Amino acid sequence: MNFLEFLKVLLFGIVEGYTEWLPISSTGHLILVEDIVKLNQPEAFWSVFLVVIQLGAILAVIFLYWSKLWPFSPKKSPMQKRNTWILWSKIILACIPAAVVGLPLDDFLDAHLYNSTVVALMLILYGAIFIWMENRNQGMEFPIQKTGELSYRTALLIGAFQCLSLIPGTSRSGATIIGAMLLGCARPVAAEFSFFLGIPVMCGASLLRIVKYLLQEGAFTGEQWIIMLLGMLISFLVAVVTIRYLMSYIRKHDFKIFGYYRIVLGVIVLVFFGIKALAGTP
Repeated sequence: MNFLEFLKVLLFGIVEGYTEWLPISSTGHLILVEDIVKLNQPEAFWSVFLVVIQLGAILAVIFLYWSKLWPFSPKKSPMQKRNTWILWSKIILACIPAAVVGLPLDDFLDAHLYNSTVVALMLILYGAIFIWMENRNQGMEFPIQKTGELSYRTALLIGAFQCLSLIPGTSRSGATIIGAMLLGCARPVAAEFSFFLGIPVMCGASLLRIVKYLLQEGAFTGEQWIIMLLGMLISFLVAVVTIRYLMSYIRKHDFKIFGYYRIVLGVIVLVFFGIKALAGTP
């Protein structure tokens, strides 16, 4: 891998780590970067790479929340271990709707909805929803102030909201945060549970893409393994910083700034690709 390819991987890792856990759509950002900067790799590998580097962002959540998520810690009391298992059961339950809806539609969604217009419209739509929701929430006291207070019913309903993120540009964290807050979760609870939901969902998505690639294209080359591992590492480091920033920010502020950001980005995507289409650029 030459130095230019290294810089490209560095850029994609930074963008993924920064955008995965913020409710601003990593897809919306990556589709812009992808159009400007392309790896010197086959298209089939590219689609795998975009999903696999998300594993770095997942590892950031596991790293930061290890004590809360690991049920076998000798430092935990029997009650704490039991509560950790209960939390995991709620996470798995909440992942079922996306698995049931997403797995059969995976190829269809990639073929028909992964385009700049859909991404831009979803960025703008959910940006407006964030602003509307936070205006509605002004002065509200949320009934659910801790992740442990989530009921199984609420967890499942949040999982149903996660299905909305199957449409590119929606943002998985954005859909689950909106759903959680509409169901009465405080902002830190909504964000935290969104992080946890990402672990099985994104691990499953990465595994699915890798298996499909191996079945259709064969093994990865040595350079491709280096590209994926490097992208994951960079994504991990950036995601650790981003998660810490987000949790600190939303304890004192609302999500409206992300709503405005989404709308601006959506307009940029529409204008950018609209100009390209008028110019006849492929």
